[in-house]
Amino acid sequence: MKKQTSFSTKGQRADLGPLQIQRMLPNRYADAVGPFVFLDYVAPAIKETINKNGMGAHPHRGIATLTYILQGEVEHFDSAGNTGKIYSGGMQWMKAGNGIIHDENFNYDSQTDSKYIHGFQFWLNLPSKNKAEKPEHIAIQANEVLQKQLADNGGWLKVIVGNYKSSSSKIPNYSEQFLYHIHLEAGKSFTLNFKDKIEVAAFLPTYNAILNDTEFHKGDFVEFDRNSGDIEIKNTSEKVIDIMLFGGESYTEAIIAEGPFIMNTHAEIAEAYRDFYAGKYGEIKINNKNENYKK
Repeated sequence: MKKQTSFSTKGQRADLGPLQIQRMLPNRYADAVGPFVFLDYVAPAIKETINKNGMGAHPHRGIATLTYILQGEVEHFDSAGNTGKIYSGGMQWMKAGNGIIHDENFNYDSQTDSKYIHGFQFWLNLPSKNKAEKPEHIAIQANEVLQKQLADNGGWLKVIVGNYKSSSSKIPNYSEQFLYHIHLEAGKSFTLNFKDKIEVAAFLPTYNAILNDTEFHKGDFVEFDRNSGDIEIKNTSEKVIDIMLFGGESYTEAIIAEGPFIMNTHAEIAEAYRDFYAGKYGEIKINNKNENYKK
């Protein structure tokens, strides 16, 4: 049996400096899909200059952030001393845990001639028992991302988060969760089965696709019901299409979100702000010098 569509939306515009941002989650219909509580889509854009000052340092607590860059380059800095740079097709994950300040540079890929930037940033809510853990950071280049070929030369599936059959992403799992980038050749189809109570959403960044016999359009965010069943993806066009498919088990604890903090109680939100203003998240420093990267 095929899963039914719950809703679809185009999100809302939320540009950040030179980046053209479409905020897909949360939206008017849903605050979360499994552990995913936030999705900003960085629409394709040409960037002619290199930004060296970051997009703006800011704190997080209680979540993990995940940046997946289709085209471009992202450099990361944080107050735990982590740095990293990923290029087109790479991803980086940061567990904010009990509090961190971070900043990112989104630039064109210095390893290629392309001036395009195009990608995603997700937030994943952490279980309450993990919200007090120390921050961590992982940078994964494109050639390290787990990729599986689809049957009948149908394309490929990249495992950004979670598991696919017997293979696992390098990103840690704190609950049952998944994020797949599916690249489907012209005229091909691909089907995934999901068990009961698993929340699933799709996003179409490039072209239209047929999901369970209904055509959706480029830029659509689509959520499905929580019953067990299949999601069949068909590409009836003459172009290769891409689909982001993500979700996981329901987050059963209370979710209290305010600004960059996502906790389980209002008291924990208040504490997150107190600790931030008290300087307990530290400062971003570079080159092992006592100079702030961004105040």
